[in-house]
Amino acid sequence: MRTTVGIIGGGPAGLLLARLLHRAGIDSVVLENRDRAYVEQRQRAGILEQGTVDALRACGAGARMDREGLEHHGIELRFDRRGHRIDFPALTGGRSVMVYAQTEVVKDLVALQLAEGGPLLFEARALAVEGADTGSPVVRYTHRGREQTLSCDVVVGCDGFHGIARSAIPEAARRTYERTYPYSWLGILADVPPSCDELIYAHSPRGFALHSMRTPSVSRLYLQVPNGTDPADWSEERIWEELDARFAVDTDWTLERGPITAKSVTPMRSWVTEPMRHGSLFLAGDAAHIVPPTGAKGLNLAVSDVVVLARALEHRQRTGSAELLDAYSDTCLRRVWRAEHFSYFMTTALHTDPEQSDFDGRLQLAQLHRIADSTAAATELAENYTGLPIR
Repeated sequence: MRTTVGIIGGGPAGLLLARLLHRAGIDSVVLENRDRAYVEQRQRAGILEQGTVDALRACGAGARMDREGLEHHGIELRFDRRGHRIDFPALTGGRSVMVYAQTEVVKDLVALQLAEGGPLLFEARALAVEGADTGSPVVRYTHRGREQTLSCDVVVGCDGFHGIARSAIPEAARRTYERTYPYSWLGILADVPPSCDELIYAHSPRGFALHSMRTPSVSRLYLQVPNGTDPADWSEERIWEELDARFAVDTDWTLERGPITAKSVTPMRSWVTEPMRHGSLFLAGDAAHIVPPTGAKGLNLAVSDVVVLARALEHRQRTGSAELLDAYSDTCLRRVWRAEHFSYFMTTALHTDPEQSDFDGRLQLAQLHRIADSTAAATELAENYTGLPIR
């Protein structure tokens, strides 16, 4: 096949890019390694920044989100057995976030792509990107039992941390920055209505806890656990008891319990590769950067990457100028590092490091009290959480 933009990866980043290019009159082909059922059921993030919500609406993918998503106007920080609400609209000039699961974003974009867009090939395994530095890249892939090629003007790797796109950039031409954290998250899905109207981020001497939700009847909760934890070692009773202890406040608030339908452990890491471009190959989303989930930035960074890239490709088609394409990596990395810093701040302020001293714990509490007591500090958190404008 021949196309203008070859997109490796049919997750939210690849699908949204294909949608944006379609609306700009630029043809593309999406190659997705997994089948449709797997892609539409892959559990990931569920918090959409204001800019992500705006991008989905603008490309015609926001109708079901607006009907079924849960708009949130703040979060609660909980520490010292008290809750402190951060009011997003009041602090950011009206910005908010939307709780709408990545599975649903993907379903909406898949349906639009199949109905209106270019080819979306499921179970198409990308093998290699060749000629990225020649201006005429080719993607080799297997589909329906045979190896095929996709010739492109541009290849975009939206294939995640374990994908093949990044490996097409010579090691000498890229640099990696990484931080690992000495704890993980035990995440659960439970068939019980959320015990809160907005997310609760809890700091406790026992460790961090997060109360989130997927729908009005499904709760999503997380516990800080040691690295290497086996979910099977945590019974339902143990999970609920530990959540109760970490969310405890001196009020009559109650954590509702229900059947746990899924358990998993997520390691915490920060990771960035630079640059995000090599010749005609561009990286977007987890192929280029990973953030710990504390700041809810992973999916939103992927969206901002492809919005910037789509605008740059449209600009080149309209004007013949590659100025915006040439600036793609630098433009995205400014936002990436801001999100990395915010995610690092949220992670280290709220989690209990197993090696930290009592002094470190007091510093954490001092920072949390500063946010609770200072409009300036709360505004900084709210602006970063709801997302900086996509420029």
